Amino acid sequence: MEGRSCITRSFPIKNSRKNNSRSGRILVTGAAGFIGFHLCRRLLDDGYSVVGLDNLNSYYDVRLKKARLDILKPFDKFRFVRLDLADRDGMESLFADHAFDRVVHLAAQAGVRYSLENPHAYVESNLVGFINILEGCRHAKVPHLVFASSSSVYGANTTMPFSVHHNVDHPVSLYAATKKANELMAHSYAALYKIPCTGLRFFTVYGPWGRPDMAYFLFTDAILNKKPIDIYNHGKMKRDFTYIDDIIKGIVRVMDRIPSPDSDWSGDRPDPGTSFAPYKIYNIGNNNPVELMKFIETIENALGMKAEKNMLPLQPGDVPATFADIDDLVDDTGFKPSTPIEEGIKRFIKWYKEGKK
Repeated sequence: MEGRSCITRSFPIKNSRKNNSRSGRILVTGAAGFIGFHLCRRLLDDGYSVVGLDNLNSYYDVRLKKARLDILKPFDKFRFVRLDLADRDGMESLFADHAFDRVVHLAAQAGVRYSLENPHAYVESNLVGFINILEGCRHAKVPHLVFASSSSVYGANTTMPFSVHHNVDHPVSLYAATKKANELMAHSYAALYKIPCTGLRFFTVYGPWGRPDMAYFLFTDAILNKKPIDIYNHGKMKRDFTYIDDIIKGIVRVMDRIPSPDSDWSGDRPDPGTSFAPYKIYNIGNNNPVELMKFIETIENALGMKAEKNMLPLQPGDVPATFADIDDLVDDTGFKPSTPIEEGIKRFIKWYKEGKK
């Protein structure tokens, strides 16, 4: 994509090394990725020791991933490990060499459309890689595994808002199927080995340092370069866009809330959102779906430019709308995402423009 390399330079972001009394070592997988990078910075600012794992694959511009790491490496309590999740021996050694108090597993092969082109990448990273995470947590007796799922698991569901208590057995992409598989795999380990596991279904995350393959990034780049933007389903889409800071706050809140078995759970009326095992699922979304055309208009207003629009049909694997029910997240953690789309886009555009200087 034209313009990707322009955002790979280091920006003046403060590494505020607070002298907090936080103790504990956290493993964050996907540390060079969008969400992983932001989480590492937050944990390091809070005083934690962080081991960041990433394989720096070329799904998108590696220079962006390295630029994120350049922000993290000056922290005294940060250690970067370049390792592929599917490397069984390497993963076993990683867990043997460290005593992790928490594992936050964010690494995955992302992208719905790319799963149509390269399905094997999703099996290797999202399935083989995840079993290596689970095995590492089992043998090392990690107190809590928090892992990334996705709103895509709701698939063909049409009842809105999407609730963790709804059945999600009809994925419409392989990416979604691997994320649903992760939830099932984690549940089995929670049931068999009593490993506390919490899955987080993220809803359309956006913000500074984001992925160049995401729609808001592509739209911004195209508009600035006076190129048409592709709008799928003829613009009749809604997404529960969630700003990155809200996602990070949600993860941090959940990390210290170790799930316990639900005493009210019944096999006669199985609730997908809880379990007889130490297992829990949460949605993290803005709880406010935005029409795609309104989203594009917000970008146009922030840029002060109009987009040339190329209307296209719904793409395979896409869903027309997403809308997160976050009642469980609010009830259990007291946290509710709240960043308005106008504010979030303004912050992203500011970052993007500064990166082009």
